[in-house]
Amino acid sequence: MTRTEPKTSTWLSVLFLGACSVQHLELVDGLAYAPNFITKIISRSIGQQPVGLVDIIPSTKNRDEKIEASNIAPEQNVEAVMEFDRSIIGSITTRFPPEPNGYLHLGHAKAVLFNFAVGRMFPPDGRCHMRLDDTNPSKEDKEYVDSILEDVRWIQSGMEPFTNHPLKDSEKQENIGPWDGPVHKTSDYFDVIYNCAVALIKSGDAYVDSLSSEEMKEYRGTLNDPGKDSPYKGRSVDENLDLLKKMKAGIFKDGEHLVRAKIDMASPNLNLRDPALFRIKHASHPATGNKWCIYPMYDFSHPIADAIEGVTHSLCTLEFEDHRPLYDWTLDKLIAMDLLVSRPRQIEFSRLNLMYTILSKRKLIQLVEGKHVNGWDDPRMPTLSGLRRRGLPPEALRLFCERVGISKVDSMIDVVELENCVREVMDETSKRAFAILCPLKVTIKNWQGETDKM
Repeated sequence: MTRTEPKTSTWLSVLFLGACSVQHLELVDGLAYAPNFITKIISRSIGQQPVGLVDIIPSTKNRDEKIEASNIAPEQNVEAVMEFDRSIIGSITTRFPPEPNGYLHLGHAKAVLFNFAVGRMFPPDGRCHMRLDDTNPSKEDKEYVDSILEDVRWIQSGMEPFTNHPLKDSEKQENIGPWDGPVHKTSDYFDVIYNCAVALIKSGDAYVDSLSSEEMKEYRGTLNDPGKDSPYKGRSVDENLDLLKKMKAGIFKDGEHLVRAKIDMASPNLNLRDPALFRIKHASHPATGNKWCIYPMYDFSHPIADAIEGVTHSLCTLEFEDHRPLYDWTLDKLIAMDLLVSRPRQIEFSRLNLMYTILSKRKLIQLVEGKHVNGWDDPRMPTLSGLRRRGLPPEALRLFCERVGISKVDSMIDVVELENCVREVMDETSKRAFAILCPLKVTIKNWQGETDKM
């Protein structure tokens, strides 16, 4: 349904753009996002304007639109970035990739809603995938998987689902949801990811390290001091391949060996100091069982899974900004080997921080395991399931995230803003009634009848 009536809910989301005048506010499919640096990057790269955004006309004529500087190398200009993105194959595709090691909370809501929104901004083939990043089996559980899928269905309820690839009758019930196609899992690609590690070893871009965790920390260096090469970095290709096969066969114990990339131990970015690609973990996996005892690291599996699925834009929160060079390094190496075809691009935006509210999964799980609350869906918890039990409508959460907007600057949002959104939505939808539960009989003895009006 198209809304053409200007609403108060749109004003806060456009404040970060600076002084501007609004010509008209035409909203499509419930979207009320203002134009932001991500939509501008995508729009310029494919030559297609997004739909459903608040129509903003800058007050200063001939103002040059600038793409966020942190997403462009200093030597690049806008045209170079546009040329870079024209190599994308297929339509605009985003993804939401949570780890199934806990319940989704308010911080995830912004990522869910914006990734789905971007898919809808670029019709007719825009889409958003649902992918579970199940690379750490020791912390994952079927309960978390079910809750994540249910929360995404809830927060997207009332929105038009993606129907580019309808499910077959034989596919699992869990695949049914607002996302495009079936639910993807990183574990679906474990064989491909393992083959990528083998290829990097053969090309001399990776090796098997045998340092202990304490030694690795010492060799890594600090922010001010460069690291130093591991004494095992000079192993031959054959020796590395043999060790990797034994790792896969389960011969070694946890932590005994590690597959690392060969990049630069002197890099000012610690994420490029020979990062880990595969580690040994003897744990049964919810999806693959005991087939694997080595599992890929997120930074290695992330770009590979994106490329396999044809994701065009990997939209992440700001804590992954320093990881982007490794994301690009992995893609550059594997595409050059013809192991991957698609070239996704990672772009970061600020995460949602709420005053007086803990949005750390590690701390929330302590509340649950310590029995301080009655489970993840306790109404006092800032989880999506807790908010749902509290009675918060999904429309209010979508409105709140639209008002917060998308930017590159971390900010702390007052919880009152969320409460205002709930009140505004429920004011329009909640029925009101006045009733006297305990009536009191009153007898008026001095009533003289109706008096003449003055």
